[in-house]
Amino acid sequence: MSDTADAPVIRSDEPGSFARSVLAERHPALIEKVRDAFPYGPGQHRALDALRDNAAEGTIAPLPPTAYDHDRWAVWGREHFGRSWFDVPFLWAESYFYRRLLEAVGYFADGPWRGVDPFRPFKQAELDTPEAEAELATLDDILRKPAGEQADALVHGSLWGNRADLGFRISSSAADAPGADTPPLVADDSEALWSLLPAGSPATLCVVADNAGRELLPDLVLIDHVLHHGRAERVVLQVKPYPYYVSDATTEDVVDCLRRLVRAEGAAAGTGGRLWAAMGDGRLTVRAHDFFRAPLPYEEMPGDLRSEFAGATLTVMKGDLNYRRLVGDRLWPPTTSFADRTGYFPGPVAALRTLKSDVVVGLDERTVAALDTHEDHWRTSGAHALIQVRR
Repeated sequence: MSDTADAPVIRSDEPGSFARSVLAERHPALIEKVRDAFPYGPGQHRALDALRDNAAEGTIAPLPPTAYDHDRWAVWGREHFGRSWFDVPFLWAESYFYRRLLEAVGYFADGPWRGVDPFRPFKQAELDTPEAEAELATLDDILRKPAGEQADALVHGSLWGNRADLGFRISSSAADAPGADTPPLVADDSEALWSLLPAGSPATLCVVADNAGRELLPDLVLIDHVLHHGRAERVVLQVKPYPYYVSDATTEDVVDCLRRLVRAEGAAAGTGGRLWAAMGDGRLTVRAHDFFRAPLPYEEMPGDLRSEFAGATLTVMKGDLNYRRLVGDRLWPPTTSFADRTGYFPGPVAALRTLKSDVVVGLDERTVAALDTHEDHWRTSGAHALIQVRR
């Protein structure tokens, strides 16, 4: 595996860096959005204000002793408490910020706000937009195509998430893409992905979800395709055990998306009905392992989760956060081997990810040179994506 000495851990202390912008700009703005989305009381407002001020200028403190997971975070944060938020690993700081936000709004406390997802209004709003309606309507055309063409279109829809209106149509061939020097798809192992899930396979596919809302809808459509066309006998959809990051999917979000599909027009409704039935008979199951909210790389996963992944024919990691946890949240040289960085993983693994942070591996030198020449922020702009597979 690549030497971590050549790949520093990403922190937020560099002015102008993407990581710093998340902590200094995105997090305070999110606190204001959460404040406005609910009629929280004075105590919650004070706690949110205190979190905003502390994250900007203060030092990191442990959770209160009464927090149900105080002991666990005491271990995870033992090297970070007492330091500035900007001086600790970016992955840890982001994760702990969201844990503190849930504490501020009373998500875990006894009382009327217990279990109320502070991000749910944003997730639900995405499901009822004209854009979501248009994206689902494209299924009428896609599902009339041969199975192979469906597979290509749907994997790209899942890859591009809330750009699914482009994703359902985008070609997997860089030569067909505008701006061939810097193609939207910077790595494409889609043939290897489908080779692990041939038609008629008794496979078990594990999908580790990323975002809810309009990004989860194409994930579910892809899962339906895999089951409906016999590319797997069983799919396990792994989600977060509670709200984690602003749009990460929970079981409640999966149900919201299934209901949205069922009430849609045309082919989307059929997809929703098949998925609903698949959950009822066990071909599609939802899991929410506690490790998915840990501020740790997958290399440190516990034994029971390792066993689950080992039992899968293929595990698909969706999205940017899962990618960071899969390969390690470090400034790797982008030509670092994806296979080397995921060699610890207990079975075949694929990453479907739009580039929205500084971490990237597995690119060839020519692609990196073109990206560096033509674009300043190609790692974080969301304009590029990748499909990577390690068998």
